[in-house]
Amino acid sequence: MSTITVNGMHCQNCSNSVKEAMAKAGANNIVVDLEKKCVSWEGCLTKEQAKEIIDNQGFDAVL
Repeated sequence: MSTITVNGMHCQNCSNSVKEAMAKAGANNIVVDLEKKCVSWEGCLTKEQAKEIIDNQGFDAVL
């Protein structure tokens, strides 16, 4: 499972938008932890690809 830190997520809507975008890109078993400010996933997405997807949703992913 890969994990990336994400700043700027505050609520369930934030979580849902990230999950939907990552799922469309091929990620599986996506877990958003708002308290720890991170997203974990399985699948073929690299951290760099995940960062681009998350950044495009208006959040700040940190590698």
